Amino acid sequence: MAELSLYVGVIGNVISVLVFLSPVETFWKIVKRRSTEEYECLPYICTLMGSSLWTYYGIVTPGEYLVSTVNGFGVLAESIYVLIFLCFVPKPRFLKTVALVLALNVIFPLITIVGTRTAFGYAKTRSNSMGFICAALNIIMYGSPLFAIKTVVTTRSVKYMPFWLSFFLFLNGAIWAVYALLLRDVFLLVPNGMGFLLGTIQLLIYAFYRNAKPNIEDEEEALAPSQPLLS
Repeated sequence: MAELSLYVGVIGNVISVLVFLSPVETFWKIVKRRSTEEYECLPYICTLMGSSLWTYYGIVTPGEYLVSTVNGFGVLAESIYVLIFLCFVPKPRFLKTVALVLALNVIFPLITIVGTRTAFGYAKTRSNSMGFICAALNIIMYGSPLFAIKTVVTTRSVKYMPFWLSFFLFLNGAIWAVYALLLRDVFLLVPNGMGFLLGTIQLLIYAFYRNAKPNIEDEEEALAPSQPLLS
């Protein structure tokens, strides 16, 4: 069983790396156009926050080194995405985006880590409390691409709903849910099971609107400067 969980964990690491690399095409477009347009920053901010705390969880929890290694890579990749986003986000939304990054990627992780180390004396209790927090954040990460659904439904276009991000989140949720079952780790099972479900919903929405005729007027309205990038 331990050997099987190792193999599944390695596969999970590979798929997770693909998840972290899946936005490369999107950010290449942002760099070429020198504008974030209507792309959402929140999924990458949430993923960076979750990866940071999962890395810490993997470090303080015995036998979870595969969790810490892949999420360490995620911290690096997502940090690059967020920095690129900050470089090209329109000025009216720059300060709001910076505030969100500071709150979710700096202040919250620090408070969480220091708080759990201060409040709980036993290592097992600290690990469990961090696992609970990470599980909740993972559900948010998996659902974060759903923020683009309003734009997809309004414009009848999947232009601003990256397919590969949704696809690899779907695969990631499935394989890590299996890994969690093998290790009997409820903190990994619950969020990744939810991730599998949310990923399925996102792919169904993408499939439904992929060949739909775009609503040009609503798309122009969605791209209007008055529309905030971060709601």
